[in-house]
Amino acid sequence: MRQDHLDGLIAFTTVAEVNGFTAAAVKLGVSTSAISQAVRNLEERLGLVLFNRTTRSVSLTEIGERYLERVLPALEQLTAASEELGREAGHPAGQLRINVPRAGHLIVLQPILRRFMDAYPDINVEVRVENLLVDIVSQGYDAGIRFGKLVEKDMVAVRVGPPMSTHIIASPEYLERRGVPRHPRDLLEHDCINYRHITTGLMERWEFARGDEKLDLAVSGRLTVNDSEILVRSALDGLGIANMINGYIEPFLESGRLVRLLSEWSPEIPSLHLYYPDRRRVPAKLRALIDFLRAERDAPVRMDDLLL
Repeated sequence: MRQDHLDGLIAFTTVAEVNGFTAAAVKLGVSTSAISQAVRNLEERLGLVLFNRTTRSVSLTEIGERYLERVLPALEQLTAASEELGREAGHPAGQLRINVPRAGHLIVLQPILRRFMDAYPDINVEVRVENLLVDIVSQGYDAGIRFGKLVEKDMVAVRVGPPMSTHIIASPEYLERRGVPRHPRDLLEHDCINYRHITTGLMERWEFARGDEKLDLAVSGRLTVNDSEILVRSALDGLGIANMINGYIEPFLESGRLVRLLSEWSPEIPSLHLYYPDRRRVPAKLRALIDFLRAERDAPVRMDDLLL
């Protein structure tokens, strides 16, 4: 169907509803001549006479009545869809799809997800956890969460979560058994839990900085993982010393289940950012999440927010 076949349908159905061109013009807020021309153009395109016209009255022809029966339900559905989406523009609702790495889920989404969904019962959330950097536009995601340096320049990025730095952590049980490292090089004599990046397959090197002094170490140990939560759990279980960013581990440090080591050597790293395509109008469902994360950004992580 050609696009111009839709032209004039509103004029046609309004004239049929109010039984007159002048009354239809008043209802639609246009001139009578504009209504007459729109209906005439529609009749010419269809090759049909839709109205019987006299100087005193207007009525549908038989074919006009049949045409109205066919097009009116479709127009009502289009009108309902426009009204529904118009309401949604101001009311957060619908499916919200977010793509995040494991660390981004643990640090940013998991602590607030229950409260966010309670606050917005008409939003359904789909979280896709993957460490690979994906094209959120082509894959139909509303937004992604990544470390700031990974976000493409054509995206709008909003910092979420706390300021980030690396933390060297271990359980008290491990430190009692193996001793406390006093310098980063001491880690070379310890069981360190290695992390292998899914994207590159490379083992993560541990970076340290204190003043002008910088170190980049390839540590060793018997255990290698590729998941942030497993990394923390392994440290809690006393399997070795781990290198993990903050934002998720604070409750374990506060409770004494983990001990932070070499804190004066911990460099800062780019913060996590929520990002989305540069649009003139952000969907209400995404705006709700952005505002919620901004409000929560500086709030402390609570132990009962963690799902272990």
